[in-house]
Amino acid sequence: MEKPLVFVTRTIHPPALERLSTFANVEVWQSPAPPPREILLNRIEMVDGILTLLTESIDQEVIEAAGKNLKVISQMAVGFDNINITLATRKGIPVGNTPGILSETTADFTWALLMAAARRVSEANREVHQGIWRPWGPDVLTGMDVFNANLGIIGFGRIGQAVARRAMGFSMQVMYYDLKRFPEAEIDCHAQYAPLDMVLSQSDYITLHINLNTQSHHLIGMDQFKLMKPSAIFINTSRGGVVDSDALYLALKEKWITSAAIDVFESEPIPPDHPILDLDNLIITPHIASASKQTRARMAEMAVDNLIAGITGKPLPHCVNPEVYQA
Repeated sequence: MEKPLVFVTRTIHPPALERLSTFANVEVWQSPAPPPREILLNRIEMVDGILTLLTESIDQEVIEAAGKNLKVISQMAVGFDNINITLATRKGIPVGNTPGILSETTADFTWALLMAAARRVSEANREVHQGIWRPWGPDVLTGMDVFNANLGIIGFGRIGQAVARRAMGFSMQVMYYDLKRFPEAEIDCHAQYAPLDMVLSQSDYITLHINLNTQSHHLIGMDQFKLMKPSAIFINTSRGGVVDSDALYLALKEKWITSAAIDVFESEPIPPDHPILDLDNLIITPHIASASKQTRARMAEMAVDNLIAGITGKPLPHCVNPEVYQA
């Protein structure tokens, strides 16, 4: 019997690909850049399964182009806002993701950004590499204390709670905002629930950990940045679209807040002529919060688990639209 055909949109953890090859004929897009649109449209027409990344837009056009053999879309990410879930469900296509395994890794990176911004690590490193070594002085590259500061967390799921647990070691006062309360986590993480406006106005550090959807799109805009302390430091490792990038630029340029450190942006990659790249009080990293070798390997294995289940007619272990099975 001929093996199913699957398309993997980037080279991933080799042992995961090797395991997948025992169940399917595997085509892997070898370029470090995402496959062009025409390639995506062509491949999805002929495959039984596809393994995607956040960089691929699996929108209405792509799903409509899918051939009758497509049994599964497996995403190597927690988020899935790049996939038209409603249409996939209507067409009976289960969609998988990789939840739960990158929480601690992302929380680690959130703290890396927070500490780097607080103590101006990136600026200091840049100066040294530029041949600038200022004499020691009372005001040279002074940053902000983290110990005993106020931390505001927006989104208190797995990652938000992991960030809060780390804050306990710094004796921080933690407030969080979410659409729902987490009473047990409040006790475990020494965190207090507060309305969004209070979290924004009273926190020394504000970090985002929410999904991107119609409710959260541009949740942080001009009004929200103006609520923040002038000394506040803003961190985003969730989704770029949660923040109005024009508002972020103004907040930093006009010094409504002290600085920001972001791993995600509304439009990725950031256009090289974007004025936000000229700001000295901003740290930008290229969407690497989950980029530890161990976590990326586990994500690949999880995505392959979903893909194998889909092409062999079994329920996906991690399915974002389980209602597809009820249909």
